[in-house]
Amino acid sequence: MPHKDELGRRGEALAVDHLTATGFEIIERNWRSARGELDIIARDGAEVVVVEVKTRSNLSRGNPLDAITGPKLARLRRLAREWASEHGHPAAVRIDAIGIVAPTHGLVEIDHVRGVF
Repeated sequence: MPHKDELGRRGEALAVDHLTATGFEIIERNWRSARGELDIIARDGAEVVVVEVKTRSNLSRGNPLDAITGPKLARLRRLAREWASEHGHPAAVRIDAIGIVAPTHGLVEIDHVRGVF
């Protein structure tokens, strides 16, 4: 079983591949502030999108998207506003979530949910 950080990096790389294959332009990865981190900031047409990525190696602990709780979404909204203000973008930033099940061997499953709140 891969180390948690390694699995997370692999998941984010898979998410970037998925996003670019579906027409998104990646603006920034792993943006950090004193209040937290945004995994991926991208552009979907004219819209700026913050993408939260959750990766698991199997479903024994449930679907990876289940880890995006109400408090987590509230934090993502605050961080998205902070990023938008810092970068001169409109305050309206969409938040998407990507859940990835990435076993060491076998088929990778990617679930992309647009506008999670």
